[in-house]
Amino acid sequence: MKRLGITQRVENITAYSARRDCLDQRWSVLADELGYIPIPLPNISNKSVSKLLDSLQLDAIILSGGNSITQLNPTAIDVAPERDAFEIALIDEGSKRVIPILGVCRGMQMINLYYGGQLSTIKGHVAVQHKLNIAPDYSEYILETVNSYHNWAIKLSDLAPDLIPIASDEQGNIEAFIYKTQAMLGIMWHPERELPFKQQDIKLIKKFLL
Repeated sequence: MKRLGITQRVENITAYSARRDCLDQRWSVLADELGYIPIPLPNISNKSVSKLLDSLQLDAIILSGGNSITQLNPTAIDVAPERDAFEIALIDEGSKRVIPILGVCRGMQMINLYYGGQLSTIKGHVAVQHKLNIAPDYSEYILETVNSYHNWAIKLSDLAPDLIPIASDEQGNIEAFIYKTQAMLGIMWHPERELPFKQQDIKLIKKFLL
């Protein structure tokens, strides 16, 4: 089976004085559904990313959700600078190796920031469902209504130049994009939180990762 690397959120467990990398178990279930072996990626030094990829020989990468991005909200209680640095290095090295990359929620935001885009705060997008406007070429791959768990949005004017929007919310904020020259997809909703998994999500991810 192919190998799917999945980044992990960082959690402070004060009762045990532990700072832990954590991954929602539903990601492993989704990876299996996609036909991949899930490999959780530790938030190691960004200087070690090249060696990590040499060792793991990944066929695809998912930048998962969770943790506030430090440069956007440095005082948030859930910031993880070590994760930010790791994921920036992972996007950089992974794209050089032409490894397909999927960014989910925070992961999508990280891709946009990496390529020079920006983000703005948004209200009313946490633990809700909302409708999408979908590019015609992707209507069979993207649900008309998706879940939402984010406080930051990408306006069309803030989208990085090399990214192409394929879905937006009713206010025009970008909810999905692709990279113009290689297999890279960003989605703002969480496919792993939909059980049973939505077939459009499966088709969309397979289109870019397989």
